Amino acid sequence: MSRHVAIVTDSTAYLPQRTIERHGITTVPLTVVLGGRALEDGTEDSSRSLAQVLQKRGSVTTSRPGPEVFAETYRRVADAGADGIVSLHLSSEISGTYDSAVLAAREAPVPVRVVDTGMVAMALGFCALTAAEVAESGGSADDAVSAAEKRAADTSAYFYVDTLDYLRRGGRIGAAQALLGSALAVKPLLQLDGGRIELLEKVRTASRAIARLEEIVAERAGSGPVDVAVHHLAAPDRAEALAERLRARLPGLGELHVSEVGAVIGAHTGPGLLGVVVSPR
Repeated sequence: MSRHVAIVTDSTAYLPQRTIERHGITTVPLTVVLGGRALEDGTEDSSRSLAQVLQKRGSVTTSRPGPEVFAETYRRVADAGADGIVSLHLSSEISGTYDSAVLAAREAPVPVRVVDTGMVAMALGFCALTAAEVAESGGSADDAVSAAEKRAADTSAYFYVDTLDYLRRGGRIGAAQALLGSALAVKPLLQLDGGRIELLEKVRTASRAIARLEEIVAERAGSGPVDVAVHHLAAPDRAEALAERLRARLPGLGELHVSEVGAVIGAHTGPGLLGVVVSPR
């Protein structure tokens, strides 16, 4: 049995299934509870059901994996031949997933490096992918962690949402900011900043906000080599249209992923979300 450094992440990385399989990445699912029904994050069923429940203003809660889930994952990965594990997770400012992983790592049968990337969605996914590529080339756990942390430091994530109300309800943005946005009838642009979702700009209409999102992404990407992900919730046409425009205007574009976010992130942003991750190589 060959020994190697294994990469573990969580379902909010939203990596394509083919990428997970190609690089042997292990994904631990978060859970969303929709009207009393528990579903795994990252599945088509959970995303579709979420949009329906949110539109009816139904009950939505999310939960992190418990330490016992991570403990079992680490045991399984070690049994499969890993002599070290790098476990990369969404921002601890957004979820307690990182804390569960840290608790489980203390009792793991092989050394586990747990990393709070400060990222979410494909901003996290690109970090996990980079770590996997380093591990595949024979790099150590330290090498994989360093590469992932550098990728995280260079990566930006921006979001358009139709309303701040879902973020307010989930405690991810202040009530005063949410109420101000509603009172002024503005369309908010958000960014990941210090692992938190923060208000970036307020724009008067949805079309102008999406155009401004495109401008911000183009400015951030520049002309160098860059990977991009476009995320959405219940807005596939809007996401594909934005992706096509970005293909045309980013000269250094490498990979471009377009995907619907899972229920855990979607529960805090609401239907109509457009998100763009910009990750220089």
